[in-house]
Amino acid sequence: MNLPKVITDLVNAQNSFDSIAYADCFSETAVVFDEGKTHNGKPEIRQWIDEANKKYRTTMKPLEYIENGTASILSAECSGTFPGSPIVLKFHFDIAGGLIRHLKVTE
Repeated sequence: MNLPKVITDLVNAQNSFDSIAYADCFSETAVVFDEGKTHNGKPEIRQWIDEANKKYRTTMKPLEYIENGTASILSAECSGTFPGSPIVLKFHFDIAGGLIRHLKVTE
């Protein structure tokens, strides 16, 4: 599967539980929406993913990637220490300048 570099970097950071490298995939003013909560800017995103990594130990296996301009959707099998694992989640990205500006995670 041919993924943009920033998405490959994000998946690699997630699978190695590296919250700093994960947050570095986002622009300074990026917004993430996950589990009903919004996280604004790199510091909040770093804190969110660090807490999620400690709680869920989630790894991602990309299954499908669809791109339409700056918008794209990655479907990935996510496994970890959460109820219902593994589950397929959709990661809705808005990417510009090689960085993620917006991410919404859905089922």
